[in-house]
Amino acid sequence: MNVGTSDPDLLANAGAARAPGILSPPYRAATVGMVALISLIAFEALAVTTAMPTVARELDGLRAYALAFGGVLATSVIGMTLSGRWSDRKGPAPAMWTGLAGFVIGLLIAGFARDMPTLLIGRLVQGLGAGCLSPALYVIVGRLYPDALRPKVFAAFSAGWVVPALIGPAVSGAIVEHVGWRWVFLGVPLLAVPAAVALRGALRSLASPEGAAVDAPGRMGYSIGAAVGACLLFVAGQEQGWRVAAILLPALALLLFCGRRLLPAGTLRAARGLPAVVALRGVAASAFFGTEAFLPLAFSTQHGLSPMWAGVAISVGAIGWFSGSWYQGHYAKVSRRTLLVRGTALMVIGSTIAALCTFAWMPVIASVAGWLLTGLGMGMLYGTVAVLALSMSEEHEQGRNSSALQLCESLMVATTLAIGGSLFAALLTTSHTAAFAANFAITVLLAVLGTVVARRAVT
Repeated sequence: MNVGTSDPDLLANAGAARAPGILSPPYRAATVGMVALISLIAFEALAVTTAMPTVARELDGLRAYALAFGGVLATSVIGMTLSGRWSDRKGPAPAMWTGLAGFVIGLLIAGFARDMPTLLIGRLVQGLGAGCLSPALYVIVGRLYPDALRPKVFAAFSAGWVVPALIGPAVSGAIVEHVGWRWVFLGVPLLAVPAAVALRGALRSLASPEGAAVDAPGRMGYSIGAAVGACLLFVAGQEQGWRVAAILLPALALLLFCGRRLLPAGTLRAARGLPAVVALRGVAASAFFGTEAFLPLAFSTQHGLSPMWAGVAISVGAIGWFSGSWYQGHYAKVSRRTLLVRGTALMVIGSTIAALCTFAWMPVIASVAGWLLTGLGMGMLYGTVAVLALSMSEEHEQGRNSSALQLCESLMVATTLAIGGSLFAALLTTSHTAAFAANFAITVLLAVLGTVVARRAVT
């Protein structure tokens, strides 16, 4: 293994001065190709969110609106599991090309869809492809780049998200209005294929990993079960009354049963080491995205902000995320453990301040500043968690453990949004303030839990 019990406390930028940069000739094509792919995936995800109301109306598919998003998450769980398995057995190339093919084919099906069922099929195929791509990219980082450069690569990945987060909704809105919603889907493949071609050289240099990859029996079956559970969570969010509990509770049970078999042993109790690292990814992402989902609505309903200004306020979190990630990758002079502790502490402080926008007396600018701190903390720990997971993995385990990181995030975020959304809907008829307060209480508690898990991630 690359890291022993004391190695995670090495300086975050140890050896960076001796190593070539991520844009130096040996790594330039791979870095540019991976960041371009991540940017396109990010833009597509944000653009579809903006375009989907128009799509649903034109294709008469409002009843299937939630499935258009939940289906992508569900099939991505299967794709992540497949990708981790292939990467550990044959290297990242098969998962990479399969994922790209699925992503592009799914976009084309959705872009040419004439009815909502066809669009849903495209979204399912697209999710399967995107799920395959993500762990494969992590494996490329783990096997191509030296330890000293990995924090910088993950900082670049964050940069690949920040520009789409800032301009994606506005650009996609303009595309929908002036060109047509179909080009939100059809335009991405024109750029995704050239970006992936840049990775050909790197993928050819990465042979099958040494060592025997161990795959738990029934893993694919459990991934399908988790996918069904995730999809049911979105269906529950569309229901009312007793039907919410009738769907939500079995979905959560299915996710818990299948999810614990897809993650490293001890993840649900945050056992020290890799299980805690994986758990922290899920807990932190749930706290962040659970807050982000309701902040624009709170700014609009509790403070009267227009949709545009509410969106601008939310984009501050993306700027904070990028800044925190760039700091951990280029300037941090502290250990990885310290980065995790500081990052989770910033998330607790920031999310608490941001959540106070629930109350009319809270200045909007103060809540926006809190959201900036939340993003800063998330950026500091997100890349750090990825670096630690790779350093704690043997070469033939990098696919499985990278898959576990992203599975934990996807399943926990879906669960948090389902529970928070159901609670919000139940309380909304009683009090808007109570509905927002209950949802934000969940995310703040998750941020607090993150501070505990962070101290168990590195001994």
